[in-house]
Amino acid sequence: MSLFSMTTLPVLSRFRSARPLATLLRRAVHMGAATHLRFATLSAVLLAVALPLAAQAQSPDRVPAEMLEITPPSGRVEGELSRMSIVPLGCRSAPSADVRRRIVDVAIQEWAFFGFPVLDRLNGARLLPDTRIRAGRVTFENTTRRAPTPNAREGERVAATIAGYWAVTPEGAGIVAAQARRWEERGAGVRWNAPWSAAFISWVMCEAGLGTRDEFHRAIAHWTYIDQAIRARDAGEGAPGGASDGSRSRVGYVAYDIGERAVEPGDLLCSGRRPRYANLAGRRLQMGEGASSHCDIVVEADAETGRILAIGGNVLRAVSLKVLAGRPGRGPEGGMYAVATSAAPLFAHLKLQAEPIDDRALSDSEVLAALTSGNGGPTPSRGALVLDALSVQGAWMEQGIGR
Repeated sequence: MSLFSMTTLPVLSRFRSARPLATLLRRAVHMGAATHLRFATLSAVLLAVALPLAAQAQSPDRVPAEMLEITPPSGRVEGELSRMSIVPLGCRSAPSADVRRRIVDVAIQEWAFFGFPVLDRLNGARLLPDTRIRAGRVTFENTTRRAPTPNAREGERVAATIAGYWAVTPEGAGIVAAQARRWEERGAGVRWNAPWSAAFISWVMCEAGLGTRDEFHRAIAHWTYIDQAIRARDAGEGAPGGASDGSRSRVGYVAYDIGERAVEPGDLLCSGRRPRYANLAGRRLQMGEGASSHCDIVVEADAETGRILAIGGNVLRAVSLKVLAGRPGRGPEGGMYAVATSAAPLFAHLKLQAEPIDDRALSDSEVLAALTSGNGGPTPSRGALVLDALSVQGAWMEQGIGR
């Protein structure tokens, strides 16, 4: 069924919710006072209270639970900035047939929440989260300048979300507590002291359905689950014959060298920083040792344009979309293969062990279509303008927004 014919879905609202109200509602939900509130009713209440702020909204809120059922990251924490703490909650389990689509859609929703920022590794350009839209256009700039620290207002808006990413990691409680002390001393504009990109990936996997440690080792550093995927490869998991001992694989990802296997949405592409690995063999020599690395979630592999689109956390100090180089496969199977470049020194391709979906998963995402709909108004939304600038075509265009 087309997204736009699903008239029973609640209307998506866009606003900056008032922080005190959001906190009170979260507490009410945790106490059970709002157990029977439907998402549509909650959205309507928030919208009515937040109308004076609606004109200042820059990022869409999340889609209704009927479309994508998750616990928003802000639902995993409680308290104002200086007293913020995590709320211990579990992770989801999902059928293998659903995991790949869920990983992509969960990542897309967070990208939208941060304002659709883009880092184009092909052209050395970027679109910062707080870039103003002028004359109905978005403007990319070169990447020579460091991304500015978000202002206090934006820092406060995204604080509970980033803290919620940390909440699914073993060290999350301590990291959030330390950051709360920084907020108390220096205000909402202070940046996170700890890099949160691996926490973002961990939260996505937790919500998408890789909820156990055996499936995905959630951690505050990427090397932890990179090593898990390498060990799975060395044990024979992911091979046509299954694991070397004949057992059924439960691991979520298996590691390959860049260019060894075709890239699919839901896969992870990883680069090393310190040290800078050329391939898996380099990492195997240091398995279990700390390393500065980064991974992004593939959301589209476009053979027509030769691009791979991937979403990662703590990129431009936000959840951002990267444009990466790819090459079409030469054999009968086709597909898109990642390419390591000086701008994106990839060394590991973590292959998701789940049923495939269409390679144009971003373009065809109904979640993305909802988040860029502009509520049916005549003015293109920020998301629609960004997608148009990137020449991404798909379900989001069905209402003619951005064209």
